[in-house]
Amino acid sequence: MRTDLVSEPGDATRPNEDFADVGLPASGQGGCVILLDGVTPPAGETGCLHSVPWFTTRLGEALTELTVSGRDLTPADILSSAIERTAQTHADTCDLSHPRTPQATVVIVRWSAEAVEYLVLSDSALLLRSPAGEVTAVLDDRLARLPRSALATDALVDANLRNKEGGFFTAAADPSVAARAVTGTVPRGEVAELAALTDGATRWTETFHQGDWSGLFDVLAKDGARSLVDRVRRLESADEQERAFLGRSKTHDDATVVYVEL
Repeated sequence: MRTDLVSEPGDATRPNEDFADVGLPASGQGGCVILLDGVTPPAGETGCLHSVPWFTTRLGEALTELTVSGRDLTPADILSSAIERTAQTHADTCDLSHPRTPQATVVIVRWSAEAVEYLVLSDSALLLRSPAGEVTAVLDDRLARLPRSALATDALVDANLRNKEGGFFTAAADPSVAARAVTGTVPRGEVAELAALTDGATRWTETFHQGDWSGLFDVLAKDGARSLVDRVRRLESADEQERAFLGRSKTHDDATVVYVEL
């Protein structure tokens, strides 16, 4: 097995809100990838004393531990338990019902000799490549399907769309959100390589349209995760003034890539 992990903040003066980990059980059989993209809240009250990196670190650590040790748990069970465990650590000091309480997108991948199990919640991406080279993108596209008018203001998103039916879901403080995730299982023999990416890295395909998911995977496999992030940074900088591609989005976003050759 070969792994390649790069995680870079969008702004060197701010903490990275992403989290990534590769877990390997003591038995030496199988493994997992955990990827989180913390949701940057708009300026103002969040109801929580803690930062987004604080939250993603604790949720990510809980996910890694449960994914490695809880072989009898499904990825949805793991996410539900990790959200509950993390919420308990600050429920006494924070208002976890606030719509802007710290939250994150989630990718969980776990493999054994028999199968590859996965979970994707919100707009991070999981790519699976078969031994024949065919790439399958596992996406939770609910946020992408919303009309731009629905995302016009942060207040509108908070009131009508965030963690609500007809909107989109993220991992915050409600364990039941795990049932909203995209989940599945693929026979192990059908997956030769996989990659998990936050939306700061998928910009190469989704924002700048430099190639499809297969093209993005080719960059990872041939040139490495560092090369993909560097390419995204150059594209972001080139569009900083014109904003033909970035629109209202921030110029540089936290970008994290985990590539695994099984």
